[in-house]
Parts: sequence; structure tokens; C-alpha cells
Amino acid sequence: MIRLILVAFFLIAFLILSAIPLLIGERLVYKNDEKKQQEYCLKVAQAMFRMLLRLTGSKITVKGRERIPEGAVLYVGNHRSYFDILVGYTMVPGLTGFVAKKEMETWPILADWMRNVNCLFLNRKDIKEGLKTILEGIEKVKSGVSIWIFPEGTRCQEKDPLKMLPFKEGSMKIAEKSGCPVIPVAITGTRDIWENHLPFIRPSKVTIEFGEPIYIKELPLADRKHLGALAQNRILEMLEKEQKIRRA
Repeated sequence: MIRLILVAFFLIAFLILSAIPLLIGERLVYKNDEKKQQEYCLKVAQAMFRMLLRLTGSKITVKGRERIPEGAVLYVGNHRSYFDILVGYTMVPGLTGFVAKKEMETWPILADWMRNVNCLFLNRKDIKEGLKTILEGIEKVKSGVSIWIFPEGTRCQEKDPLKMLPFKEGSMKIAEKSGCPVIPVAITGTRDIWENHLPFIRPSKVTIEFGEPIYIKELPLADRKHLGALAQNRILEMLEKEQKIRRA
């Protein structure tokens, strides 16, 4: 319970006491350079997330980061915990925005921070609005900003670490229309931080692995039509490999 209190206190204190001055300072210092503003906000967010992860006592192992090519990409990951976003954001090498659920856009201050680090808000119930968000993602990739999406659409509640919900093919449109590489990302152990034993936060051994890039133009036509399933199979292979390592 102490870890939960520390994490909650740090997050709330950051948002209330420092977020507004930092956002104002960012606009004053880098008012003529939007990219510098985004880089500044990303560094601050990454520092905050690293601190939150330290407070959980968890050990983070990253694999395959060298596989990420230069330029904007579409990260596609499995989703089992709120901590997936913290782990993912601390490991990205460049400007990256996560696709979040529309409801988070109503959260004061936090939503401002999310916009400043290129996050997009997806309305999963409105097809027209959802398409608009995908188009925004395509434009961000074309401008050099990577996008991270969880194609399951929500967190998988299964306790089996190999289980995933079906990937939604529509979520891959950002890569299909922009031509950027797809990076499959397998995350293991984040659910053991909190969701598996609510309301307590406990240390966990977390592994995040970046897979080989998928270049859509190089794929057979059959695979292009089922890009979500292809990415999900790549992620499953990495998850299975990680489980074998943990059982050894």
C-alpha cells in the first residue's frame, strides 16, 4: 500500500504543482520552435515516468532497441496494464505519441500534457471521429513523429501472459497510408505491478522487446491485407520466447 500511496502522491503533486509552470515555461522558451517544445515535454514526461517506475520497485529490461530504424515508425504493442504506457514512453528514442481513449481528453492538466507529447485521442464508438484520429496520426508520422498504438483496443484482462485480444486491422492504417515501418512490441510483467493484485503496487520484472521492423511494401499481398494479424503473431513469438527464458 505504501508504494501505491507514493506513486499516487508523486503523480498528483507533479500535475498540480509543476505541470502548469512547466508548460508555460516550455512555450516561453521554445515559442518559435514547435519541435523543441515537443522534445522538451517528452523529456519531462520520460523523467516523470522513470521516477514512477522506480517507486514501484520494478526492474525494466529492454531488448531489441537497436532494431528501431531512424525516422518515424508505428509501434504496435500488446496491452495488459496502465504501466505499459510508462514503460513504452521511457524507451522510445524519438518523438512519439500514444493513441489513448477519448475519455482521457477530459482529464484536466493531464490531457494538456498528453497533447504536448503528441498523443491522440481515439473515440472507439464513433467511426467518423475514429477515422479523423487515424488521419491525424498519418500526418504526425509524415512530420517525423512516431505513433504507438495498442490494436487490441483495450487492456487484456486474461492472467495468461500469452493471451491477447484480437488486433483491430483498422489500427494499422497509419502505417499503410504513411508507408512507415511497423515495430511489433512485446511487453511482459507490467500487469504484475498493479492489476494482478489490486489495490497494491508490487515490484515486478518487466521486459519490453522491440521486434524486427515490418516494411509493408516488402510484404506479400496476402500479408498486407492482414497486417494486424501478422504483427500480433510477431508479438506472440516474442512473448513465448520471454516466457521460456523466465521458466528456465
